[in-house]
Amino acid sequence: MPDYIFTVRKASKGEYGSEPGSARFLEVPEQAKTFTPDHQIKKSDWIKKVLDESTGRFNPSTNEPMGDIVMYVHGFNNSVETTLKRHRYIKAAFEKFGFQGSVISFDWPSHDTPLNYLEDRWDAKQTANQLVKEGIASFVKLQRPECEINLHLMAHSMGTYVVREAFDDADDRRTLASFSWSISQVLLFGADISASSMAEGSSKSSSLYRHCNRLTNYYNHFDSALKLSNIKRVGVAPRVGRVGLPQDVPRKAVDVNCTSRFESVKAVFGDDEFAGHRFYFEDETFLRDAYLTILGDTDRSSIATRSVENGNLILTPG
Repeated sequence: MPDYIFTVRKASKGEYGSEPGSARFLEVPEQAKTFTPDHQIKKSDWIKKVLDESTGRFNPSTNEPMGDIVMYVHGFNNSVETTLKRHRYIKAAFEKFGFQGSVISFDWPSHDTPLNYLEDRWDAKQTANQLVKEGIASFVKLQRPECEINLHLMAHSMGTYVVREAFDDADDRRTLASFSWSISQVLLFGADISASSMAEGSSKSSSLYRHCNRLTNYYNHFDSALKLSNIKRVGVAPRVGRVGLPQDVPRKAVDVNCTSRFESVKAVFGDDEFAGHRFYFEDETFLRDAYLTILGDTDRSSIATRSVENGNLILTPG
């Protein structure tokens, strides 16, 4: 099956670079190792193919068809090759678990070097509005009465900043003012946004909370990419992907501590300094937890891949 990605990178000389550009909608053959401008198709065709792929189950109450679309948003320092590879990790795992929906990706213009952290963050902010304008809005406006489609977001690292800014921008610009819109499940992992900004009442995250049904934050105390002493990140405030959510969050927000899980598998990653930030993509327990969270059939405290320790949810170690 092809991979469906929409990108806002600028195209030049037959490839995508690291500068912002217009939105392009791609159907990437499964044998391709990267995506290029040659994979572009009409937006209307892209939307139709994603919607057709997403419909795989029926609402038990109405017996009407329903579907799920999971949109992955990558972090900083991701080349197009890395973006496609991680997209496929998620897609392959979900298919293995029995997912009958569609996994797509929003690709924003990040560099492929960690030294460009600040420029990536600038580009993330400049292109975040495209996530809602070209992506989320397109599916909301094309909802069909006879088919219930649930849209979900999985955002990693600086991709969480993209999502937060996109939701805030949508409310500021009233992008979807004539629609009552919401995302079913928002999953943040290795989130590169400040923990304090996720508190209830924070103006930075109020739109994100307003327009989702459930927000799950996965964090790891050993996420070295998010530590304050990392010079590439110029000493910003403690990140929610490393320390977890603050105490005062809406009931729809839930924390899942992945520290013990990472400790149980870190040997697999050898001397990779940033394994604690990246392991999510290759860890079956995390990916199964994400899959079960997206299905939404089980209460947050009863998902099989979790346990409760001192009142806190943890991703089961081994």
